[in-house]
Amino acid sequence: MKYIFLLCIGVLSLSACVSSRKYVNSRLEVSDLRQDSTRLARLLQNYQDTARILHSQVDDLTGKLNKLIAAAKTQIASQKSELNSSKQQIAEQQQKLAALQAILDKQREVTERLRRSISDALMKFNSDELTVFEKNGKVYVSMQEKLLFKSGSAVVDPKGKEALSQVATVLNANPNIRIDIEGHTDSIPIRGRYEDNWALSLARAASIVRILTSDYQVDPTRVIASGHSKYDPVASNSTEEGRAHNRRTDIILAPNLDELYQLINSQATAASDSL
Repeated sequence: MKYIFLLCIGVLSLSACVSSRKYVNSRLEVSDLRQDSTRLARLLQNYQDTARILHSQVDDLTGKLNKLIAAAKTQIASQKSELNSSKQQIAEQQQKLAALQAILDKQREVTERLRRSISDALMKFNSDELTVFEKNGKVYVSMQEKLLFKSGSAVVDPKGKEALSQVATVLNANPNIRIDIEGHTDSIPIRGRYEDNWALSLARAASIVRILTSDYQVDPTRVIASGHSKYDPVASNSTEEGRAHNRRTDIILAPNLDELYQLINSQATAASDSL
């Protein structure tokens, strides 16, 4: 019995020791779990704080992005409006240029037709008596002294009158042509009836105007006479040949440019009003 009692006591002591170790181990495990839980709680809190900061930043960036998009849309709309306005202005300018070009083409056509008509009318006269050419949008009929006048005289010879009659026929068929008559001399001073080359050149131009208007019924309101003396030479006055070229009377024919001037003035007025 004694041995049985001791054995029981030993078994009970051993059981108590095993239970004590399990308890201690369990407490250690619980302590570790609590520490892990605390660490995880801190990590979760950090993540939540970081998430709140990131959300705030996202909201701020989204607001800025929306403002930028709105500003960009406004700028694009403004640029589209300016572009449309520029396109309209360009279209208007193109229309004006087209109208101007049409008038210029018309003036060139009239000038060329006039040149051909004058050239055809004066075909029988030699090139050393007169020439017909176009310059700066005008038709020039340049008549040499030998065709029109005797030296130092402003009285038109019969052959010169014949040439003027042919010119007058074309002028009367083209009533919108402006006519300038310019008298020119060489550089040799005049002696005799006229005071100087100014007086002679002007008297010759006036004689041609009288013949055109009085004898051939050219409208006098279309004609202007002027004398240029020696100051508009076409050749050198140092040779006889050159002086002969300079002793001339130019009949200068210009198409009516009123339509062109009106268009230019209207465009200038419109541009001034838009400022």
